[in-house]
Amino acid sequence: MSRALGKIDGSLIVVALVIAAMVTGAVSVLRLDTTGESGSGLSAEYAYNLTKLAAVDPNLILYAEMGQPIGTGFRQSRAIAVDASGRMYVTGDRAIRIFSATGNWEKTIDLSGEPRCLTVWEDGSIYVGLGDHVEVFSAQGQRVASWEPLGDEAVLTSIARHQDDIFVADAGHRIVLHYDTAGTLVGHIGGKDPERNIPGFIIPNPHFDLAVSRDGLLRVANPGRNRIDTYTIAGDLEFFWGERSVDIKGFCGCCNPVSFALLPDGGFVTAEKGLERVKVYNSDGGFVGVVAGPVQLGKEKQLKICNTPEECRGAGLDVAAGPDGRVCVLDVANNLIRVFRKKEAGR
Repeated sequence: MSRALGKIDGSLIVVALVIAAMVTGAVSVLRLDTTGESGSGLSAEYAYNLTKLAAVDPNLILYAEMGQPIGTGFRQSRAIAVDASGRMYVTGDRAIRIFSATGNWEKTIDLSGEPRCLTVWEDGSIYVGLGDHVEVFSAQGQRVASWEPLGDEAVLTSIARHQDDIFVADAGHRIVLHYDTAGTLVGHIGGKDPERNIPGFIIPNPHFDLAVSRDGLLRVANPGRNRIDTYTIAGDLEFFWGERSVDIKGFCGCCNPVSFALLPDGGFVTAEKGLERVKVYNSDGGFVGVVAGPVQLGKEKQLKICNTPEECRGAGLDVAAGPDGRVCVLDVANNLIRVFRKKEAGR
């Protein structure tokens, strides 16, 4: 008798729990804000936690800023590159501005359109992404080539050269274009291909960076997957690293890193938007430390974690590494260059 009663009581409890769950679900649906008009709905405790995330442990900050930020002189800065002598090249508006390693303005190269990206080769030649095509300039600033346009949907966001191969990231078509030095399109890299175990790039916003390491492998940011992919020049996906996490070792939000550069020792310097952080990883993708957090970047009052592409439409950061290991950070929103040098041991 008692065992039977126990079964009946248990069944009643289960039924009650199911009804309660259904009621809770209905209330949740009714309260769901699909327009966002009622705000984030995040508690004050969450805002406090976000502030804590922005406060990077000082022991993890391995770099210090060198002097005051450098004004680019642009209304809208786009990208930064550093040549073998340490000079900084910044694109913006319809021009390239060249600064000495100490931050003095040296020269301006006028362009026919608005640039989004550039790279500087060993001989001083400059490759610039202008809207839907690439233009090449001599070290003296003379245009020497203009490559075939790629169509209205093209959004060129990064360029890198390795020997006689030039790679261009096209965020509009979510693909990497492989050219020879004459501007002839050789092939495409990174398109979705299940047979080759290539999942493709997820590019929610026009932040799609790439670089070629000294070993000849192509490194490509895959921001929608919060990682950096490694391809051979032939287009085979070798490996990748990175994870989505608000932890300092990971990439937070929907679409980071927005940019990266290769350090002289083969490591990576990466930049994130939303909760803006510049960090260093070793050549295998292992976390090493921090160049600058939101406080060091002057972003402590602009804290957020972008969970959707719509939240991440604003400007981000671009990064470049000098031959001496300096890290140059272009603050696109404020048109400033910040230069960081690694701290001496014990400091």
